[in-house]
Amino acid sequence: MIIFTPNIVFFDIDDTLYRKYTDTLRPSVKTAVAALRGKGILTALATGRSLATIPEKVRDMMAETGMDAVVTINGQFALLHGKTVREVPMDAGSMGRVCAHLDGLGMDYAFVGGEGIAVSALSECVCRALKHIASDFFADKDYFSSKPVYQMLVFAEENEMPLWSDIVEQEGLKTVRWHEEAVDLLPAGMSKTDGIRSVVEALGLEMADVMAFGDGLNDVEMLSEVGFGVAMGNGEQAAKEAAKYVCPSVDEDGVLRGLQDLGVI
Repeated sequence: MIIFTPNIVFFDIDDTLYRKYTDTLRPSVKTAVAALRGKGILTALATGRSLATIPEKVRDMMAETGMDAVVTINGQFALLHGKTVREVPMDAGSMGRVCAHLDGLGMDYAFVGGEGIAVSALSECVCRALKHIASDFFADKDYFSSKPVYQMLVFAEENEMPLWSDIVEQEGLKTVRWHEEAVDLLPAGMSKTDGIRSVVEALGLEMADVMAFGDGLNDVEMLSEVGFGVAMGNGEQAAKEAAKYVCPSVDEDGVLRGLQDLGVI
């Protein structure tokens, strides 16, 4: 039985299509994406990663299947058929004030730009957090002063958050945790949903025409605002609560089985 027929399907990468800790992309992912395209349904990524940090196996899958769009950096940068449809860099003055505050606390941070990830220092904490998502990070504490930055990363454990929560609020920013020692830092109100909306509008579609798969806290808004959100069985509870359907886990071919169970393919 067909429950929902989308015009386009967006997929998160980590722990939805791909397991970063084992560098695993199951063959069923390519099968699912190819099946969608065979039915005339557009396919896209919606990830917290930058273009430079998309895993090679995912890049290869994108090229082989001809995916139509990619929303990166939690919605700050988006491409449709290779053309930029959204580009929202952070304010350099605001970043400077945040960096000064973090420096005073002795905390490490990073800048996510088009060329990769520039870090304040190549510390053990930084390397632990980034080793599974990027291989091209480099030290450049002043990167933000000369290059566009679409998102910052702050390397902080949960119990350290109160130390810098005031500057986050003062600068109109928000945090989204993705690692036990790291959070994304981006303008409040921004999310993958904004990038998805820019792609959808460029296509002349509505958000109601969209299906999305995700697992994490940075997927919650996306899953709740598209026409049909699907959470992975291995996902966060908040993601499951935001979705209309929970499919099997990424390790159980969840994307393919979810699409099949919903009658999409």
